[in-house]
Amino acid sequence: MRRIGFVIHPGFQFLDVVGPIAAFEIANRYESKAYELQIMAPTAGMIVSSSGLELAAVALEARGLDTIMVSGGQLVTDMASFQRIVAWLADVHPRRLASVCSGAFLLAEAGRLDGRAATTHWESTERFRRSYPKVRLEPDRIFTRDGDVWTSAGISAGIDLALALIEDDFAPALSRRVAQQLVVHARRPGGQSQFAGLLELGGQSGRFEKLVEWITDNLAEPLTIEQLADRAAMSPRNFARAFLRDTGTTPAKAVEQLRLEAARDAVEAGAGTFDEIARRVGFNDASRMRRAFLRILGQPPQSLRRTVSRMGA
Repeated sequence: MRRIGFVIHPGFQFLDVVGPIAAFEIANRYESKAYELQIMAPTAGMIVSSSGLELAAVALEARGLDTIMVSGGQLVTDMASFQRIVAWLADVHPRRLASVCSGAFLLAEAGRLDGRAATTHWESTERFRRSYPKVRLEPDRIFTRDGDVWTSAGISAGIDLALALIEDDFAPALSRRVAQQLVVHARRPGGQSQFAGLLELGGQSGRFEKLVEWITDNLAEPLTIEQLADRAAMSPRNFARAFLRDTGTTPAKAVEQLRLEAARDAVEAGAGTFDEIARRVGFNDASRMRRAFLRILGQPPQSLRRTVSRMGA
């Protein structure tokens, strides 16, 4: 049995904790006594989340823990708790350390991310980068793994992280069964962009919503920055800056992300050969599409299609 400790603090984000807990609880249905779960905080008792809902916690205790997962939330609500957690994290040595959302700030403050790759919620990336220059921040990821330390993006990405930990402990088959019970399609690979949802909305202000819709409808076009800037009635330089500021990603990465999402949908649906799909979404050939799948999703389109076929069987 693997004992997992969830570290919370006043102002923690409720879903950062209960999302992963649900995944591990369901894993126990299929793998008897796979996990024992414990909620911990600097002070034992009822801990109030950012939503006002509470969870009961015991005092911080590292003995016997296989994995420690640190939740995010409103970290400045109680600085005394923040400091006590940081001091504790600096001195514990479980098999794995993990964080959800802004929980990465606690790991970084404790020095546990120095020299390592990590991610956090997209909205906090600039503050994180300024505060912890020794960390190799990878903001455009759902979750990262660097040795025995795992970090994830915002809130619901904690479920993706939990599914990845289950797969690491057991096998992909168990992770898939848990995902099915959670009614999430499947575990999103760590490399998938966390900016995808924001991009679909056209950025924080919605300024580029019409442009993103046009790109989605014209993926087979070259979609150069000059072409996109012209559609947005801006100079290429101003467009590139404004787009990055509003969506969190560059125009080139946005185009690749939209192409990848369209390609993945087509691959999962079995809508054509890989060459046909690649041409339809603007990758032009299957080998280029395959490289994008491997780089961003961590698996080739062939594996994705096989996985979907097994889940539907």
